[in-house]
Amino acid sequence: MIPTLLFAGRLNREYILPVDGAPVLDRAGGNPLYAAGAATLWDEKIALLARVGEDYPNQWLSNFQKKGIDTEGVQIIPGSLDLRSFRAYSEKRELFISNPVKHFAEKDLNFPKALLGYRPPEKREKFKTERHPATPLATEIPANYLQSKALHIAPLDFNSQGLLLTTFRAADTKIITLDPSPRYMAPNRRQDLRLFLDGLTAFMPSEEELRQLFWGETHDLWEMAEELGRLGCQFIIVKRGNKGQLLYDVNAKKRWKLPAYASRVADPTGAGDAFCGGFLAGLAQGNAPLHAAAMGNVSASLSMEGSGPFYPTEILPGLAQARLDVLIGMVREV
Repeated sequence: MIPTLLFAGRLNREYILPVDGAPVLDRAGGNPLYAAGAATLWDEKIALLARVGEDYPNQWLSNFQKKGIDTEGVQIIPGSLDLRSFRAYSEKRELFISNPVKHFAEKDLNFPKALLGYRPPEKREKFKTERHPATPLATEIPANYLQSKALHIAPLDFNSQGLLLTTFRAADTKIITLDPSPRYMAPNRRQDLRLFLDGLTAFMPSEEELRQLFWGETHDLWEMAEELGRLGCQFIIVKRGNKGQLLYDVNAKKRWKLPAYASRVADPTGAGDAFCGGFLAGLAQGNAPLHAAAMGNVSASLSMEGSGPFYPTEILPGLAQARLDVLIGMVREV
């Protein structure tokens, strides 16, 4: 199969204390999986590019296939990989990614033995400067994946994202979107981003990451988007959580503000990735960028109402399109 949409990034094994509902103890997750799961709302030929260890459950990979996601690009490497990821949310949706013992105790829950010794990868010194072993390699990309119409690169270290970009640009992939890692979104690295943005379809940072990149220079998000647009990207999208998204069309010099679709929030995990998946599907279908962004917005709203990468696939038929029709009427140019 030649995928229409390809999602590259790190898979993980989730342990989540959500806003609402029971604790999640060892479930398939990760940025590219949330994006791919949301994209299945809109497209059928979807694939993952990732790496896992021999201890990764085969049943999970089989389930991905049943959901319509090709896993030929998921490399199984010898030995085990620590893919644990912990997240806890307060009633106010505050996110905590460390000290799981404390958060389980606060909720009067038994602490799972599987989390003993856990430290977030971002807190481990070696992963601040080195590639995580679960990061997909450009040398392991299946040949048919290089013919994909559209690629989304989830947050990874700077060098790994650069190598993936170089490989797919050489393969003439028409649509490439990128979600940056907060690890390199700092003022002294801004000119380095030219390597990514020159020719990129869409750059998709969160509001926090964008403000971090322009720390001490400006508070105007549109000014930041325009500055990045000068580095050669077609679209800058700012993901703003419950405030929706900003979309800047660099060539047309147009600005749009998309409000977040009002929905119940059970588990915000992966909502930003779900947006990226819906947006990529929209662009690959030939939709205008604003329409594609609205598809991403709807994908994120559906993702948050339940829990897990594939929750959007469990909704009532027609609900995604109905929300899209409503949201299009709420978008305004600024």
